[in-house]
Amino acid sequence: MMVSDPTLRPAATTELGLADLAAALAQGTISSVAAVGAALDRIEASQPTLNAFRVVRREQALAEAAAADERLAAGARLPLLGVPIAIKDDTDIAGAPTAFGCGGDLPPKTEDAESVRRLRAAGAVIVGKTNTCELGQLPFTSGAAFGHTRNPWGAAHTPGGSSGGSAAAVAAGLVPAALGSDGAGSVRIPSAWTNLVGIKPQRGRISTWPEAEAFQGLTVNGPLARTVADAALLLDTAAGPHAGDLHTPEPITVSDAVGRDPGRLRIALSLRIPFTATKTALHPQIEVAVRHIAATLRRLGHSVTVADLHYGIMIGASFLPRSMAGIRASYDRMPGAQVDPRTSANVWFGRALSGPALFAARQAEPLLHRRIGGFFRDYDLVLAPTTATPPPRAEEIDGIGVNATNDLITAACPYTWPWNVLGWPAVNVPAGFTDAGLPVGAQLMGTANSEPLLVSVAAQLESELRWDRHRPEPWW
Repeated sequence: MMVSDPTLRPAATTELGLADLAAALAQGTISSVAAVGAALDRIEASQPTLNAFRVVRREQALAEAAAADERLAAGARLPLLGVPIAIKDDTDIAGAPTAFGCGGDLPPKTEDAESVRRLRAAGAVIVGKTNTCELGQLPFTSGAAFGHTRNPWGAAHTPGGSSGGSAAAVAAGLVPAALGSDGAGSVRIPSAWTNLVGIKPQRGRISTWPEAEAFQGLTVNGPLARTVADAALLLDTAAGPHAGDLHTPEPITVSDAVGRDPGRLRIALSLRIPFTATKTALHPQIEVAVRHIAATLRRLGHSVTVADLHYGIMIGASFLPRSMAGIRASYDRMPGAQVDPRTSANVWFGRALSGPALFAARQAEPLLHRRIGGFFRDYDLVLAPTTATPPPRAEEIDGIGVNATNDLITAACPYTWPWNVLGWPAVNVPAGFTDAGLPVGAQLMGTANSEPLLVSVAAQLESELRWDRHRPEPWW
């Protein structure tokens, strides 16, 4: 039976994860109006300092929460009925613009993206759209149009990007989970730097419609949450194709893998940095953290062997035209968008690379699948660092040119982008903290459609390491 007081226990929602909050709503121990209202209050109180959101849907979300309470009272049960969720501001929701980190007077969208449609069908209440850098290009979340989004674990630092607003919102307890997108690590990197679980699913697992594919197939949508179970639930809820999608993998239910014994696995520990033109090095404290994850996996009964993946130069040559062409295409769909000169430069590069170079890059993918897939004849999955450095200071990205920007972001985040070229799944798991108290992460990487295996192993690690018990001290 529904509670009569819509304000019952709003403060409790800061501690509840996605599944627990959904259960509390279904049991009537809290109302959707209370849960959504509390989330909105936290968002608005934190906005001047944390700055996680670009759009806050207070009036609409409260109306949707009231409707959810009526459905709950009538006996309706859906996976996320009445639960507050955030989406990234590269994803359309009817009635709000999709600025994708840019400035300018952009019109509101008239239709929901397919992922939002599915979240709404599951009963979720979208409380707002989280900040992202311009066209998702950086492992920072900042821009002239909205300033800096800050890391809940350290106000001076970036939460990462480009899904940094989603990561900050979840890590700070503003919402129990959020949707992001990952075109070169943009779910995994901010998850690593904010002590969250972030899943980069198989290409096509969550639709990117109204784009048939995003960024020439590099970008996928994925969840960020405190626990593996919550991330898996959000993935299952948002997953599914649109009729116009170019990539439609066979359906799976990832939540079923949480708590399931994956058996004794052969795991490769790969610390080697993929080839870059920039000097890069793995931070020693991150290496220690990733090796600790490896030791935990051994204690769990798995075989973990140091065995470096050798990606080769071809994978980088494939990534660059696809990413730059994606930036150009996104910019062209946003007439009137105001962007940084560095973005303008990348748009120019995208136009230059959108011909034969892009065609060759797309043709190379099957060869890369065979070449790197051969590594998995000897191993079931790969363990690697998610980033090479802890989270940089937020302002490090300010006022520097194209080359300096490329050097900065490549030195910090050289590990994640190859899996976007391949389109295969990867999961960031929290790996602990630096001496300065900043979170770092490790990624589990598999072949096509291996989300259940990765989730099963991630849940094993969580049961041992209990990263979900570590919360930042509120300063926002």
